[in-house]
Amino acid sequence: MGWLTWLRLQAVAAVLALVAGAGAGCCRGFDFHEATVEAIHLGFSNGSLTSVALVHFYLDQISRLNPLLRAVIEVNPDALRQAARADAERRSGHWTTGALHGIPVLLKDNIATRDALNTTAGSLALLGSVVRRDAGVVARLRCAGAVVLGKASLSEWANFRVVDNGWSARGGQVRNPYVLSADPCGSSAGSGVAAAADMAAVTLGTETDGSILCPSSWNSVVGIKPTLGLTSRAGVVPITPRQDTVGPMCRTVSDAVHVLDAIVGYDALDAAATGAASRYIPHGGYAQFLKKDGLKGKRIGVPNGFFTGYGETQLRVYKQHLTTLRKHGAVVMENLDVATNLTVLLVDIGSNEGVAMQAEFKLSINAYLKDLLHSPVHSLADIIAFNNAHPVEERMKDFGQADLIAAESTNGICSVEKAAIRRLKELSANGLEKLMKEKRLDAIVVPNGDASGLLAVGGHPGIVVPAGYDEQGVPFGLCFAGLQGYEPRLIEMAYAFEQATRSRRPPTFKP
Repeated sequence: MGWLTWLRLQAVAAVLALVAGAGAGCCRGFDFHEATVEAIHLGFSNGSLTSVALVHFYLDQISRLNPLLRAVIEVNPDALRQAARADAERRSGHWTTGALHGIPVLLKDNIATRDALNTTAGSLALLGSVVRRDAGVVARLRCAGAVVLGKASLSEWANFRVVDNGWSARGGQVRNPYVLSADPCGSSAGSGVAAAADMAAVTLGTETDGSILCPSSWNSVVGIKPTLGLTSRAGVVPITPRQDTVGPMCRTVSDAVHVLDAIVGYDALDAAATGAASRYIPHGGYAQFLKKDGLKGKRIGVPNGFFTGYGETQLRVYKQHLTTLRKHGAVVMENLDVATNLTVLLVDIGSNEGVAMQAEFKLSINAYLKDLLHSPVHSLADIIAFNNAHPVEERMKDFGQADLIAAESTNGICSVEKAAIRRLKELSANGLEKLMKEKRLDAIVVPNGDASGLLAVGGHPGIVVPAGYDEQGVPFGLCFAGLQGYEPRLIEMAYAFEQATRSRRPPTFKP
């Protein structure tokens, strides 16, 4: 696809968004503002809302806010037609009973869709590439009747090419909707910002190490980083199959759980991981664990070393939240050691993670590119050459591409990489896993995504819930994390905590 064609697509998308806004007021009995999935379906059932009107609303939100926030790379020119079809299905009585039927979903731009949308991981090098099929999670969303609203921006290459959090050549710089000068975090920044700013009903992000948990925390939304393999990675621009996962980023725990229910399950194109994790999926799904008394009897650990280095407001609020957990029936154990020296542990994880990930990225991205029906680039070497040929657009002077070059220099999973992977398994087994088993914990709680490395190397899940705002108004979150398959108990705790605290408030758009 040439530059002129790309510009035309962007222009068509922009015009569509502007025109669509005119229809947002057709359902005057419905309150669109931060509507939940349950409220949307109530509107569908009582006639106060249609899917078409809902898509109009979000397209209008994108039209108004995206020039400021840059959270959305592209809107789907087919979104209104999908919404109209969902409305027709409901009128005819022939429609799926899933919680996402007719619900607009925004996808991070590394999640493939076989439609008019691009899938580029934010890089101009992949602009115009054609995927063979929908990503596994997208296929499940479509089966559930969801409307694909568009693609969310991200840190380019999901931050494997180290850039500013939320920056990509395609999308520009994503901005935090609470304090515009604050870090939106990465790499799923666009998904987090779009959910926070009411630019979509629900969104999907991806995480390799912190890319759901961190932007959810700093944009005051709920993020679920699932157990490795619980959601398919097929069709997702990869970093490493050892750690990559796909999860929801939404305004409420309930909404995130409804999305999780729709996207989990076995995928033959990601057979090893999804086959292993399928045993964790509970009969009847995850929504049954949305319990207001979900903290009662839970054993929660507070590891040493995480609740430090924060401002007075955050530390005071976190302390209050620990009291709230106890008040609602949890047994909270403080001053637990994940390791003799947490700083040393995290450095050890980071260094070995980097060694393994470079080789894994080269193998994974080359395989992804090979599977495309069409692509301007066919290998990691081509991507590096593309960036060198487009230094201004890709901001080479500012960011370079050291990680891409280092990955290209690897030659598969050799002795050094194998040793790093073994070390990561040891650190996981002797760290978080040992602590939770010895103390019989249902979860640990930590600020924001600060324990993402512990979860990433073990394939463990975490759920971030909005917890408050600092002196400047920047959000922060509380993360409930556990071992593989702990989603049911984490959902119970996260939902009960959310209902007890109700900390989240809409964005303020401060300078």
